Amino acid sequence: MFLQAKVPNVSENNPLLQPYDLPPFSAIRPEHVQPAIEQILADNRAGIQKILADQGQKPTWAGLVLAMDELNDRLGAAWSPVSHLNAVCNSAELREAYEACLPALSAYSTEMGQNRELFQAFEALAHSPQVADFDQAQKTILEHSLRDFRLSGIDLPPAEQKRYAEVQSKLSELGSKFSNQLLDATQAWTKHITDEAALAGLTESAKAQMAAAAQAKGLDGWLISLEFPSYFPVMTYAEDRALREEVYAAYCTRASDQGPNAGKFDNGPVMEEILDLRQELARLLGFASFAELSLATKMAETPDQVLTFLRDLAKRSKPFAVRDLQQLQAYAAEQGCPELKSWDSGFFGEKLREQRYSVSQEALRVYFPIDKVLGGLFAIVQKLYGIEIAEIKGFDTWHPDVRLFEIKENGQHIGRFFFDLYARANEGGGAWMDGARDRRRTAAGTLQNPVANLVCNFTPAVAGKPALLTHDEVTTLFHEFGHGLHHMLTEIEHAGVSGINGVAWDAVELPSQFMENWCWEPEGLALISGHYETGEALPKDLLDKMLAAKNFQSGLMMVRQLEFSLFDFELHATHGDGRSVLQVLEGVRDEVSVMRPPAYNRFPNSFAHIFAGGYAAGYYSYKWAEVLSADAFSRFEEEGVFNPQTGKAFRQAILARGGSLAPMELFKDFRGREPSIDALLRHSGLTEDAAA
Repeated sequence: MFLQAKVPNVSENNPLLQPYDLPPFSAIRPEHVQPAIEQILADNRAGIQKILADQGQKPTWAGLVLAMDELNDRLGAAWSPVSHLNAVCNSAELREAYEACLPALSAYSTEMGQNRELFQAFEALAHSPQVADFDQAQKTILEHSLRDFRLSGIDLPPAEQKRYAEVQSKLSELGSKFSNQLLDATQAWTKHITDEAALAGLTESAKAQMAAAAQAKGLDGWLISLEFPSYFPVMTYAEDRALREEVYAAYCTRASDQGPNAGKFDNGPVMEEILDLRQELARLLGFASFAELSLATKMAETPDQVLTFLRDLAKRSKPFAVRDLQQLQAYAAEQGCPELKSWDSGFFGEKLREQRYSVSQEALRVYFPIDKVLGGLFAIVQKLYGIEIAEIKGFDTWHPDVRLFEIKENGQHIGRFFFDLYARANEGGGAWMDGARDRRRTAAGTLQNPVANLVCNFTPAVAGKPALLTHDEVTTLFHEFGHGLHHMLTEIEHAGVSGINGVAWDAVELPSQFMENWCWEPEGLALISGHYETGEALPKDLLDKMLAAKNFQSGLMMVRQLEFSLFDFELHATHGDGRSVLQVLEGVRDEVSVMRPPAYNRFPNSFAHIFAGGYAAGYYSYKWAEVLSADAFSRFEEEGVFNPQTGKAFRQAILARGGSLAPMELFKDFRGREPSIDALLRHSGLTEDAAA
């Protein structure tokens, strides 16, 4: 629903330059973007000069920090909806407008980070007597600000500062190029099926989705694409092994030098350039590697600490992964597949799960219609945190499927969030939450409440049925909503550490992974499940089977995630040692993997988390935070999963305080001690007792 109609005299009537409550999505056109951003950057530069002139040698919190927050908020209010639209309804015109702004935004950010007068003003405030009266959040903001000035090259000589700016600008451009080429490569491949026999084994819901995709293109039959709601059913259910291999090969060679679109949209050179520039950036700032630079703002303290953590987890998990693979290979051989390949593991894994536990994702799907799941999710957080959530109708949106909700507590408005639940063309893959607006106390003294965007890419409703989620999708929904709660239930009123702002990246997954636990609790499942036709609750025998199957092949899943984490960290810790990206990956696979993909697999070329997202030398954060979340949830296991006092304690210690205190301090405040890995291993079935 991205409107392309031209409007006259853009600068006079530009929605991105007008104040708004919620973004005017339908009014935003590509031609609005660059004029608005250029105008705001010019205004901000003038505003900063005025702040520095007014503050002199004795800056105040209101005169410096709050005044800067106002400038940052105006820029965010214009750029956030543009960035969001570029992710959820990408078009050639919008992409061009978006990318045209990246160099200017990068230059502005670097310029602010290297503004010596601004640095000196923050330094003067941090060392002034006023600090004695500041709260913890204010002190943390000043500490983070001075750290970030140094990480922006404030101490570098002019020539090196200039190079730093060039590198940052180029990295911004390359990250966007990586994601664009991945999106284009994903959409460049489809397979048109006219004989339904080729789709033997696929579920009716998957075939209905493929038929709808074909119809949308004016085709008869069915259309398989590389979007996840199409790719996943083929890999899980298609009996035609050749079809699985063809779809697998197209998927794992996207944006690479291999596969059906070899050389088209190839991210290989982009990755090399990104890695070179990141390494140069680290060296400029005095770090041995980008991995070391990455940890300057994280909970983990040294590269050795991260690698030791990952390798210890791999050592504990690998025997279980070997056992999982042997069982899968033996089962596949019984079924007439003596040599298990990458395009077989999902198919035979699902068959073995069904044989062993008499339960399948598809059998569960009918019990998770979207509205029942959402209603149950909201009921769970209401029990835990005492909040109410209600849907809002009649709002401006970027697509008719998008929904808007409001959070209240004791009748008072706390925040709002958009839910964009379904996959469609021109939308980035995966699921994510981003903060559309931060909670903060404005310079005028009013409280600005937070707004979040939550995007999920689920299979949409087809054939007259509501959207029905697999249990995996339910878990994804809870995960992203956990991020949303972290953003929206903050009680901090200072933008720099409100919600997810200022939270160490390797702790930011704690609230999201924590929420996933309720998808496995019988009391939680009773609230989120109900047959889409009858409303019947998930039957006890099916529930018991699902819980019994929870850790099916969890060893294989654990080593897969550890492969990604070690690859990312090793890549950024050792870049420049003469090894290629693929050689680093092969080295990690030698160490932790139990099943090797084919030589043509080019997984790194689509690893957007580390090349186009914020997870460079930080993908380990998922496992690091999973230790925290499992251990945090173990207190609920001890005290009652819906104990409102435990919920209140978690909210106050973790969700309410944002980035105002070091994550370890917040965790210890909630748990009374430092985290232990034991709960994660137990929850994952990776102990001898659990595996028995």
